[in-house]
Amino acid sequence: MTASFPELNLRAREIFRLTVEAYIQTGAPVGSKVLAGSKGLNLSSASVRAVLADLERAGLLSAPHTSAGRMPTQHGLRLFVDGIMQVSEPTAAERLAIQQQLANPGPLEDALSRASELLASLSAHAGVVMMPAREPELQQIKLVPLGDRRALVIMVGQDGMVENRFIEIADGTSAATLEQVSNYVTARLAGRTLAQAAAAMRRELADGRDALDAAAHTLAEQGIATLSQDAARRPILIVRGQARLLDDAALEDLERVRSLIDDIERSEQVARLLDNARQAQAAQIFIGAENKLFSLSGSSVIASPYRDREGRVIGVVGVIGPTRLNYARLVPMVDFTAQSLGQSLDRSAGRVSD
Repeated sequence: MTASFPELNLRAREIFRLTVEAYIQTGAPVGSKVLAGSKGLNLSSASVRAVLADLERAGLLSAPHTSAGRMPTQHGLRLFVDGIMQVSEPTAAERLAIQQQLANPGPLEDALSRASELLASLSAHAGVVMMPAREPELQQIKLVPLGDRRALVIMVGQDGMVENRFIEIADGTSAATLEQVSNYVTARLAGRTLAQAAAAMRRELADGRDALDAAAHTLAEQGIATLSQDAARRPILIVRGQARLLDDAALEDLERVRSLIDDIERSEQVARLLDNARQAQAAQIFIGAENKLFSLSGSSVIASPYRDREGRVIGVVGVIGPTRLNYARLVPMVDFTAQSLGQSLDRSAGRVSD
């Protein structure tokens, strides 16, 4: 039998709340003596034990050992998250750290990597950022010489997304040649994905209908091949902070942590899980066996979509850790990071288009 939040009386709700919060803080089962000493409870240990027994029978708590305290079940954690938890917004210092870390322009992967590292650092768990597989329609491509036989390719999507890539170029390739290729490719991008434009340009290049000089012709062929291969490597999934999962509490359950780290390494499955949060308006919480990927490791995921200036979902950011995640603190933090990442990518797009 499992209980729902409205079925609990005020005393049971308060003891349940204190039990879950203490468990999240320590990672250890919570005893009646600890709860009886909680501020404002004013109950004897015997009275607390009786309520804990009722909560266990209701399927909200469990006792790993007969003499140990109680800890929330997966159903209990879900009840706590959905009906009892009071979120705590990021502090001013945390907000400033997030905004500053994501303020710098740069390649897309750099921005995603910074967001993932930031969440790992602030949460003390694993941070993850995903950009789903897609073929965006492009608006502009610009080639910028970098020296050392390399050029930076700036790709601007019609949705404002900006991605940077590096390609190798022949010695002596002039800025004029790069500009000629940039203009040639951009003129053929309207309403097309890179794959569609590349197919059309290959036909033109093969038939000699491109009106490019020899150097630009060669560079266009090389660039189209490189960028087409790069587009096939999606989705982009960046995970940081796996080592943070090995905290003191985890040392008592190394097998579970090893299982969790193995799960995280399965990038395609993680991306599929995060994709479930794309249509949400705010952070989504997946607890334990609610998702098949982390059912064995008994882990939780907090994930929130980030959007472009038009409100369209670009990808998902999140935190992965044990079920005793500090949901009240991390849910608004993941949401704020998602908002800040979307704003940062929009600013980057504005700088390039200008």
